[in-house]
Amino acid sequence: MNTQSKPLPTVDTLNWSPESLKQVSQSLEGSSPADVLRWGFDNFGDGIVLATGFGPEGIVLMHHVSQIRPETIVFYLDTDLLFSHTYELRDELVKKLGIRFERIHSGISLPAQAVRHGDKLWDRDPDTCCLIRKVIPQRQFLSKYDAWITGIRRDQTAFRANTGLVEWDYANKMVKLNPLAAWTSDQVWEYINEHDLPYNPLHDYGYPSIGCWTCTKAVEPGDDPRSGRWAGKAKTECGIHLPSVKEPKAENI
Repeated sequence: MNTQSKPLPTVDTLNWSPESLKQVSQSLEGSSPADVLRWGFDNFGDGIVLATGFGPEGIVLMHHVSQIRPETIVFYLDTDLLFSHTYELRDELVKKLGIRFERIHSGISLPAQAVRHGDKLWDRDPDTCCLIRKVIPQRQFLSKYDAWITGIRRDQTAFRANTGLVEWDYANKMVKLNPLAAWTSDQVWEYINEHDLPYNPLHDYGYPSIGCWTCTKAVEPGDDPRSGRWAGKAKTECGIHLPSVKEPKAENI
């Protein structure tokens, strides 16, 4: 595990672009997650936030943030469909790390969604359900900031294989940091165990990737860790990390 710090790269412009960020990302390759975070905090200050779905990667990043810049806002998307274990983990992290969480919600209750779109939208049209309960609320929230931090890793899916440590987020028109992009799952869990950090107990029962209880299933040992998300459907991403720049249609809200 690389924990050695090295001089952080600088860019001669505050007008971030895909090209300038690619240079920064290449310069940061081989750096520790802490150094990537420090680069973000040095450049964006109060204008950067950390996103979490309370997965193991998010736990690692929250621990780093609590030590480097504890006043950083950590936000999560409350779909009203999270496992009870997830809410319990949130409360435990507040006590252990002093995290300042901000709950982001669509403002649309599940009954109201059922009236407009029919019952169990997540089963019939998971893309629209994710759009309503995750993508749109997050886009609205992030519009107030300049950069955000995620826990995605390159080896999670083929779609994420080329993820940069720092990159331009086309959908949200802002800078995106992925400090753990080069890490493996083993490194993440090594860090959690080394620092005695809390995690969702469902991970011990065959749930490597946890989202809404309606769309998350346990997987067999050796299976793709994300195969339990939207199982049986041609869907691997909720949409918050897709590079789409399309604005959501009014009828989908």
